[in-house]
Amino acid sequence: MEGQPKGPRNPAPMENGSGTCGEERPPEAQETTVTEGAAKIAFPSANEVFYNPVQEFNRDLTCAVITEFARIQLGAKGIQIKVPGEKDVQKVVVDLSEQEEDKAELKEGENLAPGDQPRTAAVGEICKDGLRVLEGLAASGLRSIRFAREVPGLRSVVANDASSRAVDLMRRNVQLNDVAHLVQPSQADARMLMHQHQKVSERFDVIDLDPYGSPAPFLDAAVQAVSEGGLLCVTCTDMAVLAGNSGETCYSKYGAMALKSRACHEMALRIVLHSLDHRANCYQRFVVPLLSVSADFYVRVFVRVFTGQAKVKASASKQALVFQCVGCGTFHLQRLGKMSEAPGGRVKFSAACGPPVAPTCEHCGQRHQLGGPMWAEPLHDLDFVGHVLEAVSANPGRFHTSQRIRGVLSVVTEELPDVPLYYTLDQLSATIRCSTPSLLQLRSALLHAGFRVSLSHACKNAIKTDAPASVLWDIMRCWEKECPVKRERLSESSPAFRILSVEPRLQANFSIREDANPGSRQRGLKRFQANPEANWGPRPRARPGGKAVGEAMEERRRLPQNKRKEPAEDPAQRAARLKTFPCKRFKEGTCQRGDQCCYSHGPPASEATTDVTPAQCPEPPNQNPPGPGAATGPGIS
Repeated sequence: MEGQPKGPRNPAPMENGSGTCGEERPPEAQETTVTEGAAKIAFPSANEVFYNPVQEFNRDLTCAVITEFARIQLGAKGIQIKVPGEKDVQKVVVDLSEQEEDKAELKEGENLAPGDQPRTAAVGEICKDGLRVLEGLAASGLRSIRFAREVPGLRSVVANDASSRAVDLMRRNVQLNDVAHLVQPSQADARMLMHQHQKVSERFDVIDLDPYGSPAPFLDAAVQAVSEGGLLCVTCTDMAVLAGNSGETCYSKYGAMALKSRACHEMALRIVLHSLDHRANCYQRFVVPLLSVSADFYVRVFVRVFTGQAKVKASASKQALVFQCVGCGTFHLQRLGKMSEAPGGRVKFSAACGPPVAPTCEHCGQRHQLGGPMWAEPLHDLDFVGHVLEAVSANPGRFHTSQRIRGVLSVVTEELPDVPLYYTLDQLSATIRCSTPSLLQLRSALLHAGFRVSLSHACKNAIKTDAPASVLWDIMRCWEKECPVKRERLSESSPAFRILSVEPRLQANFSIREDANPGSRQRGLKRFQANPEANWGPRPRARPGGKAVGEAMEERRRLPQNKRKEPAEDPAQRAARLKTFPCKRFKEGTCQRGDQCCYSHGPPASEATTDVTPAQCPEPPNQNPPGPGAATGPGIS
């Protein structure tokens, strides 16, 4: 990033999707130019919320997903897209029994007229049958401009924001990048704009929503404004709500209760998918997830939206409630609906039966918490994810975060698609107060027992398995026998005592298996991102005031840090305080530090007052000093 003064005009800070129009601009301000991907964006230096470099992974992944979506959609229309950096190779599936006929067809195709050649769509060109894209909350327009300069097969890109200053900034950035023929800046409320495009002929093929905080106010309009089979991309940064810190707030926004658990990030993804599907069901539509990612401080979902009354009836059987034990963390899922086959090949829908648990946990005797409903079907379309992964791996220079995209998508392809939620290695060990086995040892024990196991992209210590909880606790009991726990220190009412008081019915085998180590781990892919920079989380809400507001926010962030810790002690005060304690080694005659010892080598004050000759009696403490002429001496009180 390099700062370049652009003149006195500087748009004031604004918020994605909302803003005021009557504020005065600072008379003297500078702008900063940022280059990301193929786009070059100017934004006010005084407001850092215009650009968050940590979100580059989000934008790169979105460009990769939309590119593959365009390849699928335009390929059905006979249009081939051309991506910069990709080899111009057209994949053709050939039936070996018809090779001779195909050869004849290829020879005839060599003499086709120029107008009969397959159509192509390149980056930066308008494709008449291409995709119509809407970025509802565009701010500086960076994402829309990157779409226009990096994604082929686009018909138009509408970059919308409610702030007039944001739209002014977008227009300048559009001119700066020479994409005015594709990107159309728009000033409107994102909800009203999407409601105005509910007509089938006016719907968008791709809608991208990346608001500040929760996207809940925009979801109802989004599921109506996306075309049949269109792509809906949604980002949620209100992870405190989705992770269970405020269950009632999560219910008011997404229609589900979030629980605090080690699997909270995957549960957040499933709650967002449940909310999307529930809102689409109101209009006889349903969603099909393509890719769902939990990364950094947000979750990101890519879903396709379809229409079909019969398919909507199956949505109830795709949702589930979660019963989670407050003691050991064991969870059970209860589907909301039941789908079964009826005579004649028909499908019958009915209410599910439950609950799947007793009033108390069968393992530790604690009560259960109820969460959800949440999406209980697969989070990803593995075929689509495989195409995206293949394209990114074949063209690693296209994105700056290609290595991370490869790592995350590789873990996604290794996940068990039919197993919702997961346990964590440290959670299992902490519950029974034992040492932690290695990840390979626990995975090997599950594989030796005949169950499937995988990692999760949402947590590096995740254990996603189809083994029942009783098998997991039997394996942990066997591990505890190898690394015993001091039972006398456990309370009889604790989960650890109650779990370990039961003998395991399964003899676990912890010998390492070759297939216990996943391929992404063997190849050393960049699967889990380390903190990229200081204060790398979501930026504060945009407000007037520029950098002064940013400095005030930094000061407010510093105040609550280490508030539960004692303040740092002055070294001189600490040395004086330690000198008031006697040195134990000096009393034993083993201290060799002498004057350098931080503790006192002199007699304690209590011993100094009692150390007198036998002929003398200790004087009692006299609170008042003796007056002149008063008799003093031994034996005189």
